[in-house]
Parts: sequence; structure tokens; C-alpha cells
Amino acid sequence: MDKKGSKPGTCTPLSGLRDRIDKTDDEIIRLFQERMHISAEIAEFKKSRNLPVQDVQRERDKLSDLINKSEEDFKSYTSVLYSLLFELSRSYQDKVIFPSSNLQEKVSYAIDNTAKIFPPCATVACQGVEGAYSQHACEKLFHIPRIMYFNNFAGVFASIDKGMCEYGVLPIENSTAGSVKQIYDLMMYYNFYIVRSVRIKVDHNLLAKKGVKLSDIREIYSHEHALAQCTGFINSLGNVKVNVVENTAIAAKTVAESERNDIAAISSRSCAPLYGLDCLASSVQDKGNNYTRFICISKNLEIYPGSDRTSLMMIISHKPGALYRVLARFYALGINLVKLESRPIPDRDFEFMFYFDLDTSVYSKEFIQLVCELDGLCEEFRYLGSYSEMI
Repeated sequence: MDKKGSKPGTCTPLSGLRDRIDKTDDEIIRLFQERMHISAEIAEFKKSRNLPVQDVQRERDKLSDLINKSEEDFKSYTSVLYSLLFELSRSYQDKVIFPSSNLQEKVSYAIDNTAKIFPPCATVACQGVEGAYSQHACEKLFHIPRIMYFNNFAGVFASIDKGMCEYGVLPIENSTAGSVKQIYDLMMYYNFYIVRSVRIKVDHNLLAKKGVKLSDIREIYSHEHALAQCTGFINSLGNVKVNVVENTAIAAKTVAESERNDIAAISSRSCAPLYGLDCLASSVQDKGNNYTRFICISKNLEIYPGSDRTSLMMIISHKPGALYRVLARFYALGINLVKLESRPIPDRDFEFMFYFDLDTSVYSKEFIQLVCELDGLCEEFRYLGSYSEMI
């Protein structure tokens, strides 16, 4: 007997209802496939007459009619169901009309012509000075990097754009402080591709000149994200002034070169011996699980084996449902969205550039279908590359 006291195989009210559900689902599948086949015929007709896939007015009228036909309790469910169904139909029609694209050919060429092993040696651009976390990320990505340091992030992008360096390493987000907004803003101005990413555990330490005590400290220097990650510790020191500098390693260098004995830097422990400083307090970040994600960029599109993350930038029309259409397409294709960032576009009122990180193998049929459909999803887009992440 089962948990409810019925003998195995005995027909119960629940099993009868489930049988009815199964038969209904069989009919839904049959009708869904029939609808998609008709959509394909419509796509062929549109293709022969060079008509756009989406007919906004037709969809609006159709959705309104379907909602009106629904029982009151199901009107909102009908809206959701058919909004997704329309998106699936458009996706399938795009597949019929655009079986390939220039971007697909570009991606395929990069896969075939990129070396099978990530280069161990290269000239790499980083922001800051010796001891910066960008240096640690660079040394994790490359066995023997030739590092060139630049004063700011724009300098790193420019060095790639002008061909001064083969690669650039940039912080893009922190697990505690969030995204590095300046990087996303600079992405709009430079042409580049992401070829790999890496996560670095961030361990902040309070560094000061030798002989200085913790009670002597009146001012602290560091990067704004590092300061944000150590708020609790800084507050515990009492009335201490904080000063923002471009980089945690620059903070350590500033303290070392200063004549004052009442200042300290929040920086990596490796900066202590590098700049002749003492560590007054270690692991001062608020959360122990503190990671910063860095991207490695190149002027050339390089796609290495195992690439399972793709980054895109899109300008989406400032209309109701425009972003939903993009997200619904990802959902329809079974592609997981792991990051969404938006930044205002300069000189364009209330218009935004959206940045997407997608969890999808570059070899999957879903990825191929997506790159063939991007033109129809937004006003403009940029493919930023497909890559893997080191942990």
C-alpha cells in the first residue's frame, strides 16, 4: 500500500486528474508544434518579400484579443504565456530567415585560428604600480608577463587600441563593492574583445611606516572600492580621514614616500616588503569571501578552447517591453544570464547601454542561434567575446 493507504495500481481521484493533465499536455505539444510549423511558413513568406520578422501591431492586437477571450482569473497568465510564445515564434522565424550571420562566420574563424593554449608570455597593460591586485591577476593569467603600468584605466584601453600592448587586465566587479562603473563607461569608447577572465581573492591589510602604531593613524589612503570593502574596520578606528587614490598599491607607495607618520594604506600584504612598510592589521575587509573579477582584453578576437561565457553590449530602444524581449529570447534559448549591467549613454537622454554576461558554450547550437538573431533584438549591439574564467 502507498502512503495514502491505496493499493498500487488503484485508480484514485488524483491519478485520474493527472491522466487528464497528461492527455491535455499531449494535445498542447501537438498544437504547439503545429503553430511553430505555421510560423516557419510565415517566415518563408516574409523572407521572399523581404519583410521584417516582427509585426508589432499584429502582436499587440493578437495579444489583446487573446486576453479578452480568457476567463477573468486567467487573463494575466494568458498575457505571460503568449508573450513568451510570440518570442519563441520570432526566434524560430529568425532561425529560418537567418540560418547564418557575419558574426557567426567571424566567431567560427576565431575558433579555428586561435591557438589552442592561452599564451604564457605577453606584453600586458595594467593600471597602477607594482603590487596592485591587477598585477596579481596578470600573473595568474600569464606565466611570464611583461607588465606595463598605466596611471588610469583609460590608459590600459588606449594601449590595446593603439597596439602598444597585446593584452590588458582590468577589474570589472567585486563580490562586496559591486561593479567598477568606470570600466563599463570606458567600454563604450574602445574596440576590444574579452579573451579570458579571472577571480582573485582580495585580502586587504593596513600598512604603515615601520615603527608606527595603530593608535597613531589619522588618515588612510586606498582605492574607493577597497575603502568600501573595509568600512567596518575603518569605523572601528574612530575619527580617521579617508583619502581615495587610483589604486591600492599607489596608496602603499604614497605612504612610503610621505614624511608623515600618522597615515596608512589599505593594500595587499605583498606591498609591505615591496615598499618597506609594516602590516598593522591584516584581513581588514568586512567579509572574508571577498573576490574581484578581472577581464583580460585584446584588440583581436581570440576564442580559446573551453569558452563558456559570452559578453555582449546592447543599445535597446527606450520603449516598454524592449528589455523584456531580449531577456525573453535568452530564456527561450535556455541561455542563463549571469550578469546584467546598465550605464547611461552620454549625450543621449534616458538611453542606456546594457551589458550582458551569458553562461553558454561557444560551441552550443543555442549560442549559434543567438548570434544569428542579435541584429533583430536591439538597435545596436557589440559582441565582446567568448571566453572562460579562471578561479
